[in-house]
Amino acid sequence: MLNKLKKIDVGIIVILLAFTVVSTLLVHSATYGNPGYASYDTKTVIFFGIGFVVALLAAMVDYRIYLKFWYVLYGICVVLLVIVYLTAPEINGAKSWFPLPGGLQFQPAEMAKLVLIITVAFLMGRRQGDPLRIRQDLFVIAFFSFILFALVMIQPDLGNAIIYLVIVLGMLWIGNVRYTHVLLGLGIVVGGTILFVSLFNTYNKEIHDYMVEHKKVHWYERINGFINPETASEKEVYQANKAKIAIGSGGLTGDGYMNGQSKKRGFIPYPYSDAIFVVIGEEFGFQGAAVVLMLYFLLIYRMIIIAFQCYDLRGSFIVIGVVSMYVFQVFQNIGMMIGLMPITGITLPFISYGGTSLLLNMLCIGIVFSVKVHQEKYELAT
Repeated sequence: MLNKLKKIDVGIIVILLAFTVVSTLLVHSATYGNPGYASYDTKTVIFFGIGFVVALLAAMVDYRIYLKFWYVLYGICVVLLVIVYLTAPEINGAKSWFPLPGGLQFQPAEMAKLVLIITVAFLMGRRQGDPLRIRQDLFVIAFFSFILFALVMIQPDLGNAIIYLVIVLGMLWIGNVRYTHVLLGLGIVVGGTILFVSLFNTYNKEIHDYMVEHKKVHWYERINGFINPETASEKEVYQANKAKIAIGSGGLTGDGYMNGQSKKRGFIPYPYSDAIFVVIGEEFGFQGAAVVLMLYFLLIYRMIIIAFQCYDLRGSFIVIGVVSMYVFQVFQNIGMMIGLMPITGITLPFISYGGTSLLLNMLCIGIVFSVKVHQEKYELAT
């Protein structure tokens, strides 16, 4: 075990320790003065502590064992997603969380991200680098991906469902998919987006009435506020506008730690979770945001190096799946706070408060470590 620990990427450990400090300070600032969230900063430290243990334990297990039992993990994930939809209480319009003792919650959709990465890595690995075929490979990958996508969409959880698509696309991109298939896929995505926007605007009133009838009006408000910000109601663009104002007020250097006014006045919902980037921009300005983005850049860079150095394509696929997940989550979370992306319930990795999300991210890092740690063994075996 000691030899394995020596092979773990020290650079990533240092970056994660930096995220621990940043996250704790930001969560403390975002929840200060609110008795209902008084212990969230302490819980963040505890979650990170548990997360490091989880990451190290996952690193000790050969990643090929996860691949070998991909179907077991996939089956468990599907069962949990079905159970949570049938039995979980509705929170913020979605049935996505299992309540746990101590006020904690478990979200199976978060676990499904890692399960999807392992599943796709196994399916792509069967080709051993040869070009992926449409019927035997791409259709099979699409089938298993769609099941998880559909189960999360009905909760509804649009944010995580989109992440699944990005993960698969990122992994396919390095999976030797033919360029004709890429062009076909891009054509479908662009054409589908144009068609969706056109139909949404054409049948705007009918869609609104349907969403109101089925108590899903928040979906309509988020989509309409993004597509038609000029004509949308104040309620539909409230969070996006307030977030941009708060971030803009931070300027270059920010208003100072604990001096942000938007969270104190309740302008921004969930400043400790989905909207924590607002706290960064308002209190630390452009400089603080740049430091956070640099931490993400270094983390992604270190993981890409591990993927390049991997002798086993399946290990590289796993790492790239994790990279795709992080890149999109960072882009989406920050993008929705500055008006580039629609508002969704996606957290900022390693910074937003959330036990399930953080532990899942640390578990992913642990499996990335496993890919690095077990490369020598794989080289000798081959």
